Amino acid sequence: MSYMLIDLNQVLISNLMQHLKHVAKDNVISEDLVRHMCINTIRSNVKQFKAKYPNVILCCDNKHYWRRDFFPFYKSQRKHDREASGLDWGMIFDTLNKIKDDLKEYFPYRVIDIESAEADDIIATLIKHHYTEEKILILSGDKDFIQLHTFNNVKQFDPVRKKWISHNDPNRYLDEHILKGDTGDGIPNVLSADNCFVVGERQKPLTQKKIDALIDLGLLGKWDHPQCRNFMRNRSLIDLSLIPLEIEEKINQSYESQSGKSRDKMFNYFIANKLKHLMENIQEF
Repeated sequence: MSYMLIDLNQVLISNLMQHLKHVAKDNVISEDLVRHMCINTIRSNVKQFKAKYPNVILCCDNKHYWRRDFFPFYKSQRKHDREASGLDWGMIFDTLNKIKDDLKEYFPYRVIDIESAEADDIIATLIKHHYTEEKILILSGDKDFIQLHTFNNVKQFDPVRKKWISHNDPNRYLDEHILKGDTGDGIPNVLSADNCFVVGERQKPLTQKKIDALIDLGLLGKWDHPQCRNFMRNRSLIDLSLIPLEIEEKINQSYESQSGKSRDKMFNYFIANKLKHLMENIQEF
């Protein structure tokens, strides 16, 4: 059997941004438009890959993150960036939450949405615990998943940029990612303070030569080294082998509880939400 693991929030929001970036800021983006675009995005991707990866699982970001409990500055700048976009993100996220509930209720896919978990946690846990021998497609543009390419059965496709994501050395990529941090997630590099992005400070420069030297040295457990504390900070946030056990257990329980979902309710859902075009292509879901 083969599985398609969709990073739901990343795929839907990236697709929305692609379509809405030319919309004037004073234009009203309706709930019906957002719903149609999101459901159509799922249809398009399932249609493209279901012949090879027929078992679809939708992996969701919960509105609470365990990483933010561990590191208060995690993704702290995203709200500011969205406000600057001029779009009505309150309405968009309300609609996305409604769509998530609809997908759980009316569609034949497992929808994994766990308190305090992100899609990264769900995808990594499912691969580690259920699919070590199955063919897996990760549908996401997020390069955090490159570390999971160490599993020989895992491939990744970015549906917005329409390209495959691969790396010739996923372990090395993870090491460098931990040292560099992740600006998009508010994680500084190992030379910089926890709050540097929040207070508007520039990160301290981290050259490739320094990265190579730190990898050769190995910071794990070297608590007397000045960069060890920040290395452990970043590793806890980035390394998907370090997901808290209680989060993994909840993910596994949710997965097991959703076997045998049917397509019986989809037609009435499309009628109720006036999704005529999608109803005509219901076989593509």
